Amino acid sequence: MKNRPIRLILLACTAVAVGIGLGFYVQPAFSGDSVMDQTRKFSDVLSMAVKNYVEDVDTQKLTEAAIKGMLDELDPHSVYITAKEMQKVEEDFRGSFDGIGVEFDIVNDTITVVSPITGGPSEALGIQAGDKIVRINDTTSIKLTREMVPKKLRGPKGTVVKLHIRRAGEKELLVFDVIRDKIPINSVDAHFMIEGTDIGYVTINRFSSTTYDELMNATEALRTQGMKRLLLDLRYNPGGFLDQAFKIADEIVPAGQKLVYTKGRRPEFDEDFWSTGGGSLENIPLVVMINGGSASASEIVSGAVQDLDRGLVVGETSFGKGLVQRQYPLGDGSAFRLTISRYYTPSGRLIQRPYDDKAKYYKGEGRDEGDEGDNIEHNADDSTKTRPKFTTIGGRTVYGGGGVTPDYIVKQDTVGFLARKLRAKNVFWETADQIMKNRGKEIRAAFGTDLKKYLREFTVTEADMDVMKSFAKAKDVEWKADEYKQDEEYLHLVVKALIGRAVYNNNGYTAVMLTMDKQAKKAMELFPEAKKIARLK
Repeated sequence: MKNRPIRLILLACTAVAVGIGLGFYVQPAFSGDSVMDQTRKFSDVLSMAVKNYVEDVDTQKLTEAAIKGMLDELDPHSVYITAKEMQKVEEDFRGSFDGIGVEFDIVNDTITVVSPITGGPSEALGIQAGDKIVRINDTTSIKLTREMVPKKLRGPKGTVVKLHIRRAGEKELLVFDVIRDKIPINSVDAHFMIEGTDIGYVTINRFSSTTYDELMNATEALRTQGMKRLLLDLRYNPGGFLDQAFKIADEIVPAGQKLVYTKGRRPEFDEDFWSTGGGSLENIPLVVMINGGSASASEIVSGAVQDLDRGLVVGETSFGKGLVQRQYPLGDGSAFRLTISRYYTPSGRLIQRPYDDKAKYYKGEGRDEGDEGDNIEHNADDSTKTRPKFTTIGGRTVYGGGGVTPDYIVKQDTVGFLARKLRAKNVFWETADQIMKNRGKEIRAAFGTDLKKYLREFTVTEADMDVMKSFAKAKDVEWKADEYKQDEEYLHLVVKALIGRAVYNNNGYTAVMLTMDKQAKKAMELFPEAKKIARLK
């Protein structure tokens, strides 16, 4: 794998647009007189409000409102982040936090462990999915809100938190003294070999500071399991750090190719990113999956793969964000992000959608969805004849201005009415949780660490569906026979996936759901075409 210095430029994501060059100062772009005049104007208004307004004035609140309003006059990704919000953003994209290491949910007013985080202190002590945390440091934790739980469980590394846990099958409460530690926030959600194939599957949920290393570790592990082809899932990945997208694309693409470049009004924001060769994934057949939730850094990777004919892109048209932000810290711990340049794919495409109407922009309007099916020559995304044309390295036509449109368009399946109602009421998770209470020991004993065996042999029974019906009834969800028949396969699958996550973490959940994933199934069929496009032997 490659080891290159991390660049200062970071790419913004859809809703959490990560800034570029944290703490890097840039001189004002406008003349000093103009800036000073407008600053004085704002200061005069604020001072007069503080002095003469009919009530006491919160100057911080007014200043933040003014900053938000000012940035709102620009593009959708130039934003203000409060000091409180910055703590969460830095944690998410730094890739770790100090805590006990569990994913949790609130079920019937009780903290329920969804999964212990691999490598964390809770996993090491034997805390399991389905455990109920009823007391924290000798104080009841019943009826804590989701927002309050992290405040109770997180804390400085090395400190101790006492958990009183109720576990199915145990008469007495279990007490664990958990020593808080550095907990990784994984951006590689899952990686595993697809049953009966030589295809390795990796899904990335965002591009954080650790994503490249996580991907390299995942693909190295998959190679030892026989991976010959790679299915890279970037669906619903809103983006993140540009340097991570560049390093991943560089690992995939042979030397001497421009992977992405940026252009701004100021020349110091212009930069070209070139592949350097020697990547561990350069010669492996590749299919990348995207959809409307794939933005910025996801579009850099998928756009490079498409423009350089390195593999195939499958799924639905991506979000369409081609703007680059830099983040500037403010003295009180807050920050703001300012768009400083645009990025372009190797063919020269700007995939940014129009954003004059920001409400429509965030709803995804302006994305050319195209017709489902073969789109390798990109006839499906030329419906209006108005988008600018570009050419891939192999001579195929692609289009700019509306996201990355896949080489094979596959619309995602929609779930039925009953499934939507049950999901909205959290019935799926409560059903899986109850099944684990009833026969979790039996399931763990039968399948152990063998995920493949679980995928082949575990079935959700009609008795399990009766559990779901009882939860549905308790939550006033009408259970109609015709609706159940329509959604039966999906309902069984989701419950199996949630039980799989309880036993095998995210690999278990994702591997089960992939068996009914229309887009993934088509992607796996297209590897011969992906190999042909990439001219691999």
